Amino acid sequence: MKTHQTHLTHPAHLAHLTSLALCVVLGLGLSACKKAEKKEEIVAPVRVSPAIKGSIRLIVNADAVLFPRDQANIVPKISAPVRRFLVNRGDHVKQGQLLAELEARDLAAAAQASRGQYEQAQSNYRSTTAVGVPEQMTKAQTDVTAAREAMDAAKRLLDNRQQLFKDGALAKKLVDEAEVTYTQAKATFDTAQQHLQALQSVGGKEQVNSAAAQVEAAKGQYEGAQAQASYAEIRSPITGVVTDRPLYPGEMAAAGTPLLTVMDMSKVVARVNMAQDQARNVKVGNEATITPADGGELVTGRVTIVSPASDANSTTVQVWVQADNADERLHAGQAVHVSIVAATLEGATLIPAPAVLPNAEGETIVLVVDDKNVAHEKVVQIGVREPEMVQIVAGVEVGDRVVTQGGLGLEDKTKVRVMKPGEKAAGEKDEADEDGK
Repeated sequence: MKTHQTHLTHPAHLAHLTSLALCVVLGLGLSACKKAEKKEEIVAPVRVSPAIKGSIRLIVNADAVLFPRDQANIVPKISAPVRRFLVNRGDHVKQGQLLAELEARDLAAAAQASRGQYEQAQSNYRSTTAVGVPEQMTKAQTDVTAAREAMDAAKRLLDNRQQLFKDGALAKKLVDEAEVTYTQAKATFDTAQQHLQALQSVGGKEQVNSAAAQVEAAKGQYEGAQAQASYAEIRSPITGVVTDRPLYPGEMAAAGTPLLTVMDMSKVVARVNMAQDQARNVKVGNEATITPADGGELVTGRVTIVSPASDANSTTVQVWVQADNADERLHAGQAVHVSIVAATLEGATLIPAPAVLPNAEGETIVLVVDDKNVAHEKVVQIGVREPEMVQIVAGVEVGDRVVTQGGLGLEDKTKVRVMKPGEKAAGEKDEADEDGK
């Protein structure tokens, strides 16, 4: 078993040296001193606590930077001078609120002209459907009726003359003239009837469709011109606070260049880039806390995103922790410390954190006190750590009494005295007196 190097300042060793010095001063023999050593056995006062079975949280700690839950860099769609701003930096705005106006009188005029063309197309459509086509249909029907009557009259005349010609009462020339008249009348009737059929089947519909298409084209031009004119009004796409406004009224706003920045700071997101071995225990929904690096008050939150892929350059995994920030105490870009409760281990063997000590060989040890109040050095394997408790994976059993105070410098198999609750160790009272002074 490995041993610690004994410190001369330990109370038990001081008592041993004092005994030897008294033996020398009083002139006692060596045998008498040995008997004194046997009578005054070294007993170190310690505090102990039993190893217990319980639950412990696996906490992943990392540094992060805060981002807003939502952010909008508002860029104009047109290039024009800024006519006026209606907000300043730090102003809270609502979604859809008017933030600025650009000069756009030319666009407004174009929209007005397009509106006139649209209204004209609508009027033409109404005329075509309500007046033009019905009038054409009426005229075509009238033409067909007149042509039929003329054809019928020409047919009766032809029949009459043919009968008279058979009876020898009429010349053949007059019969031929009647045939020509009938043929012409029939051709006129056929033409009028075809025109009416064309209007009924195709012509009327095509005129209506053409008028409707003109309306749609004019409407599209008008709506496009209206949209262009509306681009002069800069509105907020989100609810938040104005964090940047780089231009002044009268300066040129360029299309595609941010004119204003609005951030939604009602919630903040801490973006953590953590090692892959840490990230494998983190899941969406895990509880977490965010503490400002400057020592401000911590806020609670939850993991909302665990990136499914690691960064190719840093080989880290990005984790997002979101927290409420209704009072806007936290700011975008602020450095924070994040603690994520990745899991809770049940039925773990736990001991107080002060019981864990290093030895000269760099191993992690715990001093276990047996039923005879002898401290035994145990090399242990540590699992999950919390500020107050530590999980022991191997080396200590549930129920073992571990030294939580007074163990530093104790050798293996040292006789100890377990201090009672409330009892002060040597030096504690003096330190308190010094604090009082």
